[in-house]
Amino acid sequence: MPVASTTLRTLAVSVIALLTVTGCQALGDAGRAMGQADVVNELAARMDRALELTYSAEYQIPGGQRASFAQSQDPARSSYTWPGGKLTVTDEATTRCDVDDDRTVCTLDAPPAPNSKPSVVVFAEAELQGLVTPPMVMGRLTSAALDPGAVITERSSTVAGHHATCVDVRQSAESFTACVTGEGALGSFTGQLDGQPVELALSRYAEQVDGAVFDLPAGAGVVDRRPAGP
Repeated sequence: MPVASTTLRTLAVSVIALLTVTGCQALGDAGRAMGQADVVNELAARMDRALELTYSAEYQIPGGQRASFAQSQDPARSSYTWPGGKLTVTDEATTRCDVDDDRTVCTLDAPPAPNSKPSVVVFAEAELQGLVTPPMVMGRLTSAALDPGAVITERSSTVAGHHATCVDVRQSAESFTACVTGEGALGSFTGQLDGQPVELALSRYAEQVDGAVFDLPAGAGVVDRRPAGP
């Protein structure tokens, strides 16, 4: 497994490790916590496997707007588009496009380090834009699994025509609901981000990706900041 693909699974493994060292926990609490950790581990493994897939997904976000994510393999590349912007990561460049007054400007920077997962880089940027991502959701689930006061309820559902496992999390600090499809794609999330309510719902999932999604938008201005070759 590529090193970067362990990002999500590491979160879940930390649940087991921390529960193991808290030996003074009451037996009933430990059994309940391990049950919650099992749920988190299963979803983490599912999302981790999804990093190795080729797929595209469209999401509905607040305000009737949409965001989309796509990734393909061999070569590994990934792209996330949101209202007003887009980030694409390939083995040639990390490209950030911003839309301002109907004008699109794309800035090309160096690609990520070899063996890095393009999707991990894209998700990190998407979070900076206030968007919900699989790593963010797994972080929330991991925290909840370690919280003895949290209640995590698992249920089956269908999201955009795909089977999904959903978890309802209730904590004193925050509550949220998240769904993960059988393929490992993030199906939905309803909760808070930086104190603000956020919501995301999968509206379309496909196991194919149009290669054009990784191209520069037509008519975009280009600023190339990649280092000159030798």
